[in-house]
Amino acid sequence: MLQHVYRFVITGLLLLMSTQILASDIWIDVRTTEEFNAGHIEGAAHIPYEEIAARISEITTDKNATIHLYCRSGNRSGIAQQTLQAMGFKNAINEGGYEALLQQQANQ
Repeated sequence: MLQHVYRFVITGLLLLMSTQILASDIWIDVRTTEEFNAGHIEGAAHIPYEEIAARISEITTDKNATIHLYCRSGNRSGIAQQTLQAMGFKNAINEGGYEALLQQQANQ
C-alpha cells in the first residue's frame, strides 16, 4: 500500500515539474554567434535573426508560447518579432538590447 502512495506522489511531482517546464517562457538571442559567445542571458537559445523562420521549430512549435527576443539594440529582435508574428507566434516580444536587459536584472 505504501508503495502505491509513493508512486502516486512521485507521479504527481513529475507531472507538476513537467507542467512548470512547459509553461516557462522562451528566451532567444538573435545576435551573431560572436556576440552570443561573448555573453548572453542565462538559458537563452541562440538563433540569428535572419534564421529565425527556418529554425524556430528547434525551440518550439507552440504558437501561443511566450517568446522573448533580444539583440544588441532591439533592431534585429524587432525584425525577428515581426517574422515570428507573421508565422502565427502571437506572443513574440521584442525585449530590446542585451546590455539594457543585464541592467534590468542587476536592478531587481
